[in-house]
Amino acid sequence: GVCNAMETLLVDEKVAEDFLPSIAELYAEKQVELRGCRETQRILGSSVKPASEEDWYTEYLGPILAVKVVSGIDEAIDHINKYGSHHTDAIITENYSLARQFLARVDSSSVMINASTRFADGFEYGLGAEIGISTDKIHARGPVGLEGLTSQKWVVFGDGQIRQ
Repeated sequence: GVCNAMETLLVDEKVAEDFLPSIAELYAEKQVELRGCRETQRILGSSVKPASEEDWYTEYLGPILAVKVVSGIDEAIDHINKYGSHHTDAIITENYSLARQFLARVDSSSVMINASTRFADGFEYGLGAEIGISTDKIHARGPVGLEGLTSQKWVVFGDGQIRQ
């Protein structure tokens, strides 16, 4: 199955005034509850509940989105690395340099530029049927197919050979 949840939306303060009202309207149509930082609440008003510290850590299993206005790429990456699940993170930007920084510095098993996080899927990555997703750093990381769950065993048959 494909996980469709987006837990947190980080918005650069340079575009927040224009971007947040239009995105909030789309989410309202889909009946998604928004929980926001002070700045998000200032821009969007009473339609947004205040976000608590816990909201930044939470993986919602319902139509809820936490929204935070950030001062730039450094604050965004710090937030992701502190509060994120290390599963899948994406950046939407026209700035190639920022995109490269995001790729290098975000500590997640799937990192995307200008693409939907719904692509974080073993089948989409050519791994066959996805069995699960791992955020570990050793052995399997990211979407796991059958090959990722297997380990190798080297078997050597001989009849007295030695290594010289």
